[in-house]
Amino acid sequence: MAYAAFRSIGAYVPSKILSNEDLSKMVDTSDEWITKRTGIKERHIAASDEFTSDMGAKAATLAIERSGLDKSEIDMVVCATISPDYFCMPSTATIISTKLGLGNVTAFDISAACTGFVYVLSIAKAFIEAGMKKNVLIIGAEKLSAITDYSDRGTCILFGDGAGAAVISATENKEEAIIDIHTGADGKFADLLMTPDGGSGSAHDTLEQEASSCFMQMKGNETFKVAVKTLTKDVIDILRENNIQSADIKHFVPHQANLRIIKAVGDALKLKDEQVVLTVAKYGNTSGASIPMAINDIYESGKLQAGELMLLDAFGGGLTWGSALVPFSPLK
Repeated sequence: MAYAAFRSIGAYVPSKILSNEDLSKMVDTSDEWITKRTGIKERHIAASDEFTSDMGAKAATLAIERSGLDKSEIDMVVCATISPDYFCMPSTATIISTKLGLGNVTAFDISAACTGFVYVLSIAKAFIEAGMKKNVLIIGAEKLSAITDYSDRGTCILFGDGAGAAVISATENKEEAIIDIHTGADGKFADLLMTPDGGSGSAHDTLEQEASSCFMQMKGNETFKVAVKTLTKDVIDILRENNIQSADIKHFVPHQANLRIIKAVGDALKLKDEQVVLTVAKYGNTSGASIPMAINDIYESGKLQAGELMLLDAFGGGLTWGSALVPFSPLK
């Protein structure tokens, strides 16, 4: 039987930094206010001519190099994004594939907001275990600055740009295999976090109305409450179902949306500070790119070693959520 192994990680962030102090000159806010409520200190912002596919391709190039595979061995590319290069088509995954010089490979996008990376991980696992693919490149890439209203202090303080990528490969060694993945969604909470216009579900009187409504909008307090409750239940469930204790988790890698949410879930699991991966202060919320960027941080700092168990956990617009138990299983 084929199993799916998490072989490598890579990430990319733009060079421009937007600090809390910078934002305080744009909207009525302050470093103290933002830090207290979110834990965010700064976020990276892509250049005007730097697209989601550019960032995704750079993260993917690094992930492929670290995987020990030749790029010709990649047979599928899946990208999680809510800020694609183009509305509807072509998919950002196809653009990334071309920029990487990949040949005739399956390539498509998925939209699961901040849970996107967990969703594409589940897709890669399913394709590999079904025997349909052998080496799947999964990417979370976001240029959220393109869909952020910088006059709305409730959202503009949260979001940043960046990309992360991983190579998931077939293995016959069960010890290397991804253990389990949970994903879920509930559309009744759709209005808590959304870009309300721009699709076929809404009519527009003017182009100006459509453009202004294509920015992200969020009901912060309601989203916070649902996120904490949902994430806590999901991670408790996946640990219980797989007979794994919190102490067995080497790295808890949550979606980096808000420090208070992360702490609430970590406390519910009785995790120690050293188990919890935190990058929210320097990157902000990068949606589908958040988890792979955080994994890349612990990899590059030398904290992530072969065989160590990661617990991934995310929550996003849709509403969507997901968790995964993933050993780090590099080839080299």
